[in-house]
Amino acid sequence: MLRSDNTPTYMLAVVVDDHDMGVTHIIRGDDHLINAGRQSLIYSAMNWKIPEFAHIPLIHGEDGKKLSKRHGATGIHEYAALGYMPEAIRNYLCRLGWSHGNDELFSTEDAINWFDFNGIGKSPSRLDFKKLDNVSAHHIKVSDPKILLSDLFTYAKEIDVNISEDHKEQIIKSIPLLRDKSKSLVDILNKCHFILATQPIDFDEKSLNNLNSVSIGILKQLTPLLSGATWTSEYLEALAREFAESQGIGLGKVGMPLKAALSGRINSPSAFGMMEILGHDESIARINNAIKTN
Repeated sequence: MLRSDNTPTYMLAVVVDDHDMGVTHIIRGDDHLINAGRQSLIYSAMNWKIPEFAHIPLIHGEDGKKLSKRHGATGIHEYAALGYMPEAIRNYLCRLGWSHGNDELFSTEDAINWFDFNGIGKSPSRLDFKKLDNVSAHHIKVSDPKILLSDLFTYAKEIDVNISEDHKEQIIKSIPLLRDKSKSLVDILNKCHFILATQPIDFDEKSLNNLNSVSIGILKQLTPLLSGATWTSEYLEALAREFAESQGIGLGKVGMPLKAALSGRINSPSAFGMMEILGHDESIARINNAIKTN
C-alpha cells in the first residue's frame, strides 16, 4: 500500500482521506467501479463504516467518445472563462446523467431539493454546447439583476476589462437591453461596448458598411428631429419609424446606421435603447461624429 518512497498509493490515501473527512456517500464515474471493491476491503480491515457507493455513467463528447480535452473545455474554470454563469453551469451539469421528470431548467435550490439516486440514468450523457447555451440564456434572462451584475463584474475583472463606477450605473440601467438574446457573460460584455466606448468611436468593418453615403444622408435628415424629442426608447423608436415611413424606407434603414454611429458595432443592443441610456447630448455627439468621419 506504500510506494518505494514510502508515500501511500491512491487506493489507500483516498480511503483514509474520505474517512477523516467524514464522507458518507461517494458518487463518481463508473470507471471507478472496480475500485469500490478494493476500497471496501480497506474500510473493513480498519473496522470503519463503508460509505454508500454510487457509480454513474460518464459524460461523453458530441462524438460519443469519453470526454477529453479535444472536445473543448473540460474543467469548471474553463467554462467560467467562456462566460457561463455559475447557476447555468450547475443546472446543465446536474442534468447530465440525472433527471427530474421533464424538468430541463431549474435553480440550484431546486436541484438540491429534488436530487436522489433514482433520477440517475444508466447510459452515458453527451456534452452539447448548444444545449448549454440555451440553459445559460435562460438563467441570464431570469436571474436577479444584482446576481447577474455581480457575475458580470467578476468576469470582466478576470479578463482585465475595466468598468468604472460611472459605467456601472449605466450598465445597471441597461440590464433589460443587455440580457436580451444573450447566451453568456461574453455576450453581455460585448453589448456593453456602447457604454465603455469613448469618443471618437472606433468603427468596425460591419459598422462602416452601414455608414455609407446613403446612410449618412439618412442620419443628417434625422438628427434635427431628435433635438426636441422626448428621450425615451419608446418615443425615439416611434419618431424613427414615422421618419422612415415618410422617406418610404424600412425602420432597419434608420436603426442600423444609428447602431453603427452609437457603438461602432452592429452587434449591439437596440439603437433606441442605447440612445436612452447614453442620453441626449452623448447620442447626438456620436451621431454627428459618425456623419463627419464617414
